[in-house]
Amino acid sequence: MATSVARLPGNDQTSVMSSTVLGLVRASHPEPTAAVTTVAGLLAVGVGHPPGGVVAVVLTVAASQFTVGWTNDLLDVDRDAAVGRTDKPLAAGALSRRTVAVAAAVAATATVALALTTNPTAAICATVALVSALLYDWPLKSTPISVLPYAISFGALPAFVVLALPDAPPPPAWLVVAAALLGAGAHFANVLPDFADDARTGVRGLPHRLGATGSRAAAVGLLIAATVTLVLGPPGPPTGVGLAAVGATVVIFIVAWYAGRAGNTAAARPVAAFRAVLLVALIDVALLVTNGRLG
Repeated sequence: MATSVARLPGNDQTSVMSSTVLGLVRASHPEPTAAVTTVAGLLAVGVGHPPGGVVAVVLTVAASQFTVGWTNDLLDVDRDAAVGRTDKPLAAGALSRRTVAVAAAVAATATVALALTTNPTAAICATVALVSALLYDWPLKSTPISVLPYAISFGALPAFVVLALPDAPPPPAWLVVAAALLGAGAHFANVLPDFADDARTGVRGLPHRLGATGSRAAAVGLLIAATVTLVLGPPGPPTGVGLAAVGATVVIFIVAWYAGRAGNTAAARPVAAFRAVLLVALIDVALLVTNGRLG
Protein backbone atom coordinates (compact mmCIF):
# COMPACT_ATOMS: atom_id res chain seq x y z
CA MET A 1 0.00 0.00 0.00
CA ALA A 2 1.11 3.61 -0.57
CA THR A 3 2.68 5.42 2.35
CA SER A 4 0.23 7.74 4.09
CA VAL A 5 0.87 11.41 3.27
CA ALA A 6 0.51 12.23 6.96
CA ARG A 7 3.55 10.05 7.71
CA LEU A 8 5.91 11.50 5.12
CA PRO A 9 8.99 13.07 6.79
CA GLY A 10 8.61 16.24 4.76
CA ASN A 11 5.01 16.57 5.89
CA ASP A 12 6.10 16.16 9.53
CA GLN A 13 8.66 18.95 9.11
CA THR A 14 6.05 21.20 7.53
CA SER A 15 3.68 20.50 10.43
CA VAL A 16 6.36 21.34 12.99
CA MET A 17 7.26 24.53 11.14
CA SER A 18 3.61 25.57 10.90
CA SER A 19 3.14 24.90 14.60
CA THR A 20 6.21 26.98 15.43
CA VAL A 21 5.07 29.89 13.28
CA LEU A 22 1.59 29.80 14.80
CA GLY A 23 3.10 29.67 18.28
CA LEU A 24 5.32 32.67 17.55
CA VAL A 25 2.32 34.63 16.28
CA ARG A 26 0.38 33.82 19.45
CA ALA A 27 3.40 34.70 21.62
CA SER A 28 3.82 38.09 19.92
CA HIS A 29 0.75 39.53 21.69
CA PRO A 30 -1.04 39.71 18.32
CA GLU A 31 -3.94 41.95 19.36
CA PRO A 32 -1.88 44.94 20.60
CA THR A 33 0.79 44.28 17.94
CA ALA A 34 -1.78 44.56 15.17
CA ALA A 35 -3.40 47.60 16.78
CA VAL A 36 -0.16 49.57 17.30
CA THR A 37 1.10 48.69 13.81
CA THR A 38 -2.22 49.77 12.28
CA VAL A 39 -2.08 53.01 14.25
CA ALA A 40 1.43 53.69 12.94
CA GLY A 41 0.40 53.00 9.36
CA LEU A 42 -2.64 55.24 9.53
CA LEU A 43 -0.59 57.96 11.17
CA ALA A 44 2.02 57.70 8.40
CA VAL A 45 -0.72 58.19 5.82
CA GLY A 46 -2.18 61.08 7.82
CA VAL A 47 1.08 63.04 8.02
CA GLY A 48 1.77 62.64 4.30
CA HIS A 49 4.22 59.77 3.82
CA PRO A 50 4.54 58.39 0.29
CA PRO A 51 3.73 54.66 -0.12
CA GLY A 52 7.36 53.64 0.42
CA GLY A 53 7.51 55.66 3.61
CA VAL A 54 4.30 54.07 4.91
CA VAL A 55 5.76 50.62 4.28
CA ALA A 56 8.99 51.53 6.10
CA VAL A 57 7.05 52.83 9.11
CA VAL A 58 4.73 49.82 9.26
CA LEU A 59 7.55 47.27 8.99
CA THR A 60 9.67 49.08 11.60
CA VAL A 61 6.84 49.29 14.11
CA ALA A 62 5.74 45.69 13.47
CA ALA A 63 9.29 44.41 14.07
CA SER A 64 9.51 46.47 17.25
CA GLN A 65 6.21 45.10 18.51
CA PHE A 66 7.29 41.53 17.79
CA THR A 67 10.49 42.14 19.74
CA VAL A 68 8.66 43.46 22.78
CA GLY A 69 5.96 40.77 22.74
CA TRP A 70 8.38 37.88 22.44
CA THR A 71 10.72 39.32 25.06
CA ASN A 72 7.81 39.81 27.43
CA ASP A 73 6.70 36.19 27.13
CA LEU A 74 10.29 34.96 27.44
CA LEU A 75 10.88 36.87 30.67
CA ASP A 76 7.46 35.94 32.07
CA VAL A 77 7.48 32.25 31.12
CA ASP A 78 7.92 30.96 34.69
CA ARG A 79 5.25 33.32 36.03
CA ASP A 80 2.84 32.36 33.24
CA ALA A 81 3.43 28.66 33.87
CA ALA A 82 2.88 29.13 37.61
CA VAL A 83 -0.58 30.61 37.07
CA GLY A 84 -1.58 28.12 34.35
CA ARG A 85 -1.61 30.49 31.36
CA THR A 86 -2.37 27.89 28.69
CA ASP A 87 -2.95 30.72 26.20
CA LYS A 88 0.79 31.44 26.32
CA PRO A 89 2.59 29.06 23.92
CA LEU A 90 5.93 29.36 25.69
CA ALA A 91 4.49 28.64 29.14
CA ALA A 92 2.40 25.79 27.70
CA GLY A 93 5.47 24.15 26.19
CA ALA A 94 4.45 24.71 22.57
CA LEU A 95 7.61 26.75 21.93
CA SER A 96 11.16 26.51 23.22
CA ARG A 97 12.85 29.40 24.98
CA ARG A 98 15.65 29.31 22.43
CA THR A 99 13.21 29.72 19.54
CA VAL A 100 11.58 32.75 21.11
CA ALA A 101 14.94 34.29 22.13
CA VAL A 102 16.28 33.96 18.58
CA ALA A 103 13.07 35.39 17.12
CA ALA A 104 13.23 38.38 19.49
CA ALA A 105 16.88 39.05 18.64
CA VAL A 106 16.18 38.90 14.90
CA ALA A 107 13.17 41.23 15.28
CA ALA A 108 15.20 43.73 17.34
CA THR A 109 17.94 43.81 14.70
CA ALA A 110 15.31 44.21 11.99
CA THR A 111 13.72 47.11 13.86
CA VAL A 112 16.93 49.15 13.77
CA ALA A 113 17.76 48.15 10.19
CA LEU A 114 14.29 49.05 8.92
CA ALA A 115 14.27 52.35 10.82
CA LEU A 116 17.59 53.28 9.19
CA THR A 117 15.92 53.08 5.78
CA THR A 118 14.22 56.38 6.70
CA ASN A 119 16.92 58.61 8.23
CA PRO A 120 19.29 58.49 11.24
CA THR A 121 17.23 60.86 13.41
CA ALA A 122 14.05 58.83 12.95
CA ALA A 123 16.01 55.62 13.55
CA ILE A 124 17.27 56.95 16.90
CA CYS A 125 13.69 57.78 17.88
CA ALA A 126 12.48 54.29 16.93
CA THR A 127 15.35 52.74 18.89
CA VAL A 128 14.52 54.82 21.97
CA ALA A 129 10.92 53.60 21.75
CA LEU A 130 12.08 49.98 21.53
CA VAL A 131 14.60 50.23 24.37
CA SER A 132 12.06 51.95 26.60
CA ALA A 133 9.52 49.18 25.96
CA LEU A 134 12.12 46.51 26.72
CA LEU A 135 12.98 48.27 29.96
CA TYR A 136 9.36 47.86 30.95
CA ASP A 137 9.63 44.10 30.39
CA TRP A 138 12.68 44.20 32.69
CA PRO A 139 13.27 45.67 35.22
CA LEU A 140 10.57 48.37 35.50
CA LYS A 141 7.40 46.27 35.31
CA SER A 142 7.29 45.75 39.06
CA THR A 143 8.23 49.27 40.17
CA PRO A 144 6.31 52.47 40.98
CA ILE A 145 7.51 53.98 37.66
CA SER A 146 6.14 51.15 35.51
CA VAL A 147 4.03 53.65 33.57
CA LEU A 148 7.08 55.63 32.39
CA PRO A 149 8.19 53.26 29.58
CA TYR A 150 4.66 53.24 28.16
CA ALA A 151 4.55 57.03 28.08
CA ILE A 152 8.00 57.29 26.49
CA SER A 153 7.48 54.55 23.88
CA PHE A 154 4.03 55.75 22.84
CA GLY A 155 5.21 59.36 22.74
CA ALA A 156 8.16 58.35 20.57
CA LEU A 157 5.94 56.53 18.07
CA PRO A 158 4.39 59.59 16.35
CA ALA A 159 7.72 61.40 16.71
CA PHE A 160 9.33 58.59 14.69
CA VAL A 161 6.58 58.71 12.07
CA VAL A 162 6.95 62.49 11.61
CA LEU A 163 10.75 62.47 11.71
CA ALA A 164 10.78 59.72 9.06
CA LEU A 165 9.28 62.16 6.55
CA PRO A 166 11.59 63.59 3.87
CA ASP A 167 12.98 66.93 5.10
CA ALA A 168 11.51 65.97 8.46
CA PRO A 169 9.79 68.77 10.40
CA PRO A 170 9.93 68.64 14.20
CA PRO A 171 6.99 66.64 15.59
CA PRO A 172 4.39 68.97 17.16
CA ALA A 173 4.36 68.87 20.95
CA TRP A 174 0.61 68.25 21.15
CA LEU A 175 0.98 65.08 19.08
CA VAL A 176 3.75 63.67 21.28
CA VAL A 177 1.90 64.59 24.48
CA ALA A 178 -1.34 63.01 23.26
CA ALA A 179 0.48 59.79 22.36
CA ALA A 180 2.25 59.71 25.73
CA LEU A 181 -1.10 60.11 27.51
CA LEU A 182 -2.51 57.33 25.35
CA GLY A 183 0.40 55.08 26.27
CA ALA A 184 0.08 55.79 29.97
CA GLY A 185 -3.63 55.03 29.84
CA ALA A 186 -2.92 51.83 27.92
CA HIS A 187 -0.60 50.68 30.70
CA PHE A 188 -3.29 50.89 33.36
CA ALA A 189 -5.86 49.18 31.13
CA ASN A 190 -3.42 46.52 29.93
CA VAL A 191 -2.72 45.35 33.48
CA LEU A 192 -6.38 45.00 34.47
CA PRO A 193 -6.92 41.53 32.96
CA ASP A 194 -3.84 40.21 34.80
CA PHE A 195 -4.41 41.68 38.28
CA ALA A 196 -5.12 38.35 39.96
CA ASP A 197 -2.26 36.51 38.25
CA ASP A 198 0.18 39.36 38.97
CA ALA A 199 -0.78 39.33 42.65
CA ARG A 200 0.03 35.61 42.83
CA THR A 201 3.46 36.09 41.24
CA GLY A 202 4.59 39.24 43.02
CA VAL A 203 4.29 41.89 40.29
CA ARG A 204 3.86 45.30 41.92
CA GLY A 205 3.82 48.00 39.28
CA LEU A 206 2.07 51.34 39.67
CA PRO A 207 -1.38 49.97 38.67
CA HIS A 208 -1.14 47.26 41.31
CA ARG A 209 -0.31 49.87 43.94
CA LEU A 210 -3.36 51.92 42.92
CA GLY A 211 -5.64 48.89 42.81
CA ALA A 212 -8.19 47.86 40.19
CA THR A 213 -10.56 50.78 40.79
CA GLY A 214 -7.75 53.34 40.78
CA SER A 215 -6.27 51.84 37.63
CA ARG A 216 -9.60 51.94 35.79
CA ALA A 217 -10.02 55.58 36.78
CA ALA A 218 -6.46 56.38 35.67
CA ALA A 219 -6.96 54.65 32.32
CA VAL A 220 -10.21 56.51 31.65
CA GLY A 221 -8.79 59.90 32.70
CA LEU A 222 -5.60 59.53 30.66
CA LEU A 223 -7.40 58.33 27.54
CA ILE A 224 -9.94 61.14 27.67
CA ALA A 225 -7.06 63.59 28.16
CA ALA A 226 -5.33 62.13 25.09
CA THR A 227 -8.42 62.58 22.96
CA VAL A 228 -8.98 66.14 24.18
CA THR A 229 -5.33 66.97 23.43
CA LEU A 230 -5.75 65.70 19.86
CA VAL A 231 -8.88 67.82 19.46
CA LEU A 232 -7.56 71.05 20.98
CA GLY A 233 -3.86 70.69 20.08
CA PRO A 234 -3.86 71.43 16.33
CA PRO A 235 -4.10 75.09 15.29
CA GLY A 236 -7.55 76.51 14.73
CA PRO A 237 -10.87 75.79 16.43
CA PRO A 238 -11.85 72.18 17.19
CA THR A 239 -13.78 70.43 14.45
CA GLY A 240 -17.17 68.77 14.76
CA VAL A 241 -15.48 65.43 14.12
CA GLY A 242 -13.11 66.11 16.99
CA LEU A 243 -15.87 66.99 19.41
CA ALA A 244 -17.77 63.87 18.34
CA ALA A 245 -14.62 61.82 19.02
CA VAL A 246 -14.48 63.15 22.58
CA GLY A 247 -18.12 62.18 23.10
CA ALA A 248 -17.53 58.73 21.59
CA THR A 249 -14.53 58.20 23.87
CA VAL A 250 -16.62 58.90 26.95
CA VAL A 251 -19.40 56.57 25.76
CA ILE A 252 -16.92 53.76 24.98
CA PHE A 253 -15.46 53.89 28.46
CA ILE A 254 -18.89 53.93 30.10
CA VAL A 255 -19.81 50.79 28.11
CA ALA A 256 -16.43 49.18 28.87
CA TRP A 257 -16.84 49.90 32.59
CA TYR A 258 -20.14 48.03 32.74
CA ALA A 259 -18.89 45.26 30.45
CA GLY A 260 -15.91 44.83 32.75
CA ARG A 261 -18.18 44.46 35.77
CA ALA A 262 -20.24 41.84 33.93
CA GLY A 263 -17.04 40.00 33.01
CA ASN A 264 -15.93 39.94 36.61
CA THR A 265 -19.28 38.47 37.62
CA ALA A 266 -18.90 35.75 35.01
CA ALA A 267 -15.40 34.91 36.31
CA ALA A 268 -13.89 35.84 32.94
CA ARG A 269 -10.64 37.68 32.45
CA PRO A 270 -11.58 41.39 32.44
CA VAL A 271 -10.43 42.49 29.00
CA ALA A 272 -13.15 45.08 28.31
CA ALA A 273 -11.09 48.07 29.46
CA PHE A 274 -8.06 46.99 27.44
CA ARG A 275 -10.09 46.54 24.27
CA ALA A 276 -11.69 49.93 24.88
CA VAL A 277 -8.19 51.43 24.88
CA LEU A 278 -7.45 49.85 21.50
CA LEU A 279 -10.71 51.21 20.09
CA VAL A 280 -10.06 54.70 21.46
CA ALA A 281 -6.53 54.58 20.02
CA LEU A 282 -7.96 53.91 16.57
CA ILE A 283 -10.48 56.72 17.04
CA ASP A 284 -7.65 59.09 17.98
CA VAL A 285 -5.64 58.18 14.89
CA ALA A 286 -8.73 58.46 12.69
CA LEU A 287 -9.19 61.93 14.19
CA LEU A 288 -5.65 62.88 13.21
CA VAL A 289 -6.06 61.48 9.68
CA THR A 290 -9.35 63.37 9.29
CA ASN A 291 -8.11 66.78 10.32
CA GLY A 292 -4.70 66.25 8.72
CA ARG A 293 -3.04 69.13 10.61
CA LEU A 294 0.42 68.89 12.11
CA GLY A 295 1.25 72.55 12.43
